[in-house]
Amino acid sequence: MIRIRGAAERGRFDHGWLDTRHTFSFGRYYDPRHMGFRSLRVINEDWVKPGRGFGAHPHENMEIVTYVLEGELEHRDSLGNGGTIRPGELQRMTAGTGIVHSEANPSSRDVVHLYQIWMLPEREGLKPSYEQRAFPDGERRNRLRLVASPDGRDGSLRIRQDASLYLGTLDAGRDVSHALSPGRHAWLQILRGTVQVEGRSLSVGDGASVSDEPGLSVKADASAEVLLFDLA
Repeated sequence: MIRIRGAAERGRFDHGWLDTRHTFSFGRYYDPRHMGFRSLRVINEDWVKPGRGFGAHPHENMEIVTYVLEGELEHRDSLGNGGTIRPGELQRMTAGTGIVHSEANPSSRDVVHLYQIWMLPEREGLKPSYEQRAFPDGERRNRLRLVASPDGRDGSLRIRQDASLYLGTLDAGRDVSHALSPGRHAWLQILRGTVQVEGRSLSVGDGASVSDEPGLSVKADASAEVLLFDLA
C-alpha cells in the first residue's frame, strides 16, 4: 500500500523569519490523521531568513537529522560541538538524556533551506552525541546512497533506531529501486523535482508511505532528489 502525503496538505506557518512546512503534527499544527509514521515523528521543511535562527533550546530522547538543501546552517550545542552544515551534508544528533542546541543562518543575505527530521530512539536515556558528514553528489548520483543506519556501515551516520536513510540525486529519465524485507516499511520524501513512484506522480515536497509492498521504484521525470527511509 502506498499513501501520498501531498506537499500542499502539510501544515504551514510563516513566522516572518521562518517559513515552515510540517508533514506530521508539530507545535501548533495538529492533525490526528498525521502524527508520524512508524518511528518517524517530524519531517519539517524550513526556510530561515538571513541572520535569524532557532535560539538555544533543549531536546530529550529523540534522534534528530538535519539536511541542508541551500545556504548554510550554523550549529552550537551543550556538548561543545559547533560547525556549519552546508548543502550535501547531514547532521545527526542523539538528544538522549538531554542536550541544548541552537541553529542559525549565518548569512547576511541568503536564505537557508533545510529539512529537519525527528525519530524516536531505540530506547530512552541514551548518551547524547553528535555527528556531521558530507555525502558528495557523485556518491548519490543515480543511486540510493546510505547516509544513516543503526551500525554506521558504509560510512553512514549512526542513528540509534532500526532505520536506514538513503539519499538519491536522479538525472531526468533515470530510476532507482529499493527492496523491502518482510515486515519493513518505507517513507519517501521528494526534496527536489518530480518523480514517478509505481505509476504515481510525486513532486517537490510530496511524501509517500509504503507498507505491505516488496519494495518501490522511483523514476525521475526531471532532475530530482529524494530521501528514503527504510523503517521497522
